[in-house]
Amino acid sequence: MTEPVQPKPVLAGSSALEHLPVLLLETLDCLSINKNGTYVDATFGRGGHCRAILAALSGRGRMIALDRDPQAIAVAEKLQIREPRLQVFQARFAELGTVLERCGLTDSIHGVLMDVGVSSPQLDDPNRGFSFRHSGPLDMRMDPTQGVDAAQWLNSADEAVIANIIWRYGEERRSRRIAKAIVAARPLHTTQALAEVVAACVPRGNAKFTKHPATKTFQAVRIFINDELRELQEGVQAAFESLAIGGRLAVISFHSLEDREVKQTFKALSQPPSLPRRLPVQDALVAVRGRLVGGPIRAGQIELDANPRARSATLRVIERVA
Repeated sequence: MTEPVQPKPVLAGSSALEHLPVLLLETLDCLSINKNGTYVDATFGRGGHCRAILAALSGRGRMIALDRDPQAIAVAEKLQIREPRLQVFQARFAELGTVLERCGLTDSIHGVLMDVGVSSPQLDDPNRGFSFRHSGPLDMRMDPTQGVDAAQWLNSADEAVIANIIWRYGEERRSRRIAKAIVAARPLHTTQALAEVVAACVPRGNAKFTKHPATKTFQAVRIFINDELRELQEGVQAAFESLAIGGRLAVISFHSLEDREVKQTFKALSQPPSLPRRLPVQDALVAVRGRLVGGPIRAGQIELDANPRARSATLRVIERVA
């Protein structure tokens, strides 16, 4: 790998961006951009991080952008028209390895960025059905052309299954009460209807609730509908395997379930596996495949003032060493 250069970050107020990319400067710094390198943005979104990486690359650099959301892909393809260094693929995290094989890029990537979870444009569009703050169809699919939407599942699943999902992916202690209320209120077709059902399950005047009472339930249903944790597991592994020696994987997560998965995976990659006691120390060290780059990174006050949604973001980075 050649000497890295300091990136030219995209300013938050740039008219080219439709939202503020989270932890942008920190991500670019941790990726230690090689100006002639090949990079992957596994969640293009509206392109904030991708544009910033491209700005740091020379004419010999290369960028691969993925997203499962058709709207994000449409934005990426417009950028691709005027940006010959960029290739765009509609794909899930779990398909990252397959995409890179098609590009002839195995074990040769200098850096991968994964920005996990739902994006601001998805939350702000009532027609996508991700947010309880806007009334819209109860959909929640990252790719609206694939799979069962939230309304179909909530209106047909068993009460016990719904309760388990809300508890497992939302860590909501009122999961059984909420699931019972959902079944009693079926059929549900709008985000507003679901939010009202959940809110009715929370005692009024409870000072412990600083967030909307439907936050955890919406999170749980969205994660389940999109199979997000399995996609994250497979995507992180595929991304790490794609790295060249010295390449880095940066993952931005937004809640404890995601961050826990990333933390555990990075820990496993950065520690030697269980080996026979008689194995020489140098052989055990060779078995270590990754090196953690610092600890968890979170947004500073300046970014939080400009973008309150960054408050829950956590960045973790690992470098491939073997």
